[in-house]
Amino acid sequence: MTFPPADPEIFDRRTRRLRRDRAAPGFADHAFLRDRMVEDLLDRLDSVKRTFTRALDLGTADGSLATALRTRGITTFTADPGFAFAKAAGGVQCDEDRLPFADGNFDLVIAAGGLDMVNDLPGALTLIRRILRPDGLFLAAFFGAGSLPRLRAALMAADDAAGRGVVARIHPQIDVRAAGDLLSRAGFALPVADIDHARVRYGDPLRLIGDLRGMAATNILRDRRGAALTAAHLPALFEAFAGMADADGRVTELFEIVHLTAWSPGPDQPKPARRGSGRTSLADALKPKEG
Repeated sequence: MTFPPADPEIFDRRTRRLRRDRAAPGFADHAFLRDRMVEDLLDRLDSVKRTFTRALDLGTADGSLATALRTRGITTFTADPGFAFAKAAGGVQCDEDRLPFADGNFDLVIAAGGLDMVNDLPGALTLIRRILRPDGLFLAAFFGAGSLPRLRAALMAADDAAGRGVVARIHPQIDVRAAGDLLSRAGFALPVADIDHARVRYGDPLRLIGDLRGMAATNILRDRRGAALTAAHLPALFEAFAGMADADGRVTELFEIVHLTAWSPGPDQPKPARRGSGRTSLADALKPKEG
């Protein structure tokens, strides 16, 4: 599975909001990966030779991205699925696939985290493109399909040892190639999707799960039957996790961060050449040069 389907809904919207509200008070203690996303997104923004005046920080969380945008002189609005985050930032509470903003309202939309937990991601991207002005910029970062391989393996081993069958504890995530395709399907111009790999070292799996909980990144699947960890799971969970440890007893976990860059269509953007308009054949170009 490369991206969550729009119908039926596989993510529980209410659970997602509760997860974010519970994470809000201690978010700063677990936000290191989102901080990395924010820093990378700002670097990408600063490399664009354009002036932006009106931005939306989508999935604002602690508001750090909005603050950074405002220091750059950009009027910035905020939105978040969680009530606590939205209220603290003075923004709007809404899901990314249910945006309440008017078409053409912003010339910049940035989303640091969260798009991997949207039921209708194609619809969300289409809405984001619509609320952008012509030639507006969209930047996003979120956890991709290669994330948490060691935790996944340890949880599967624990399920097997507990004799209850393997259950879904980590939601489906988005492959970078699918993400690029979705940008095109949503009507964006000049779409680019790439990957950043973040590696974090942990001494035990519960610390890793605690960080996921603290950043509101734990299970929000609608069907979570049997997903709770019990005492029967813990010995095998710790044993499997320890079996993947380096010489110092710590496990290196991988987080794949997908980055998206795209523009809403505009009249002055470069256009691809019309198919068949080339004047030199590939065969001629590949011929060895004489002499």
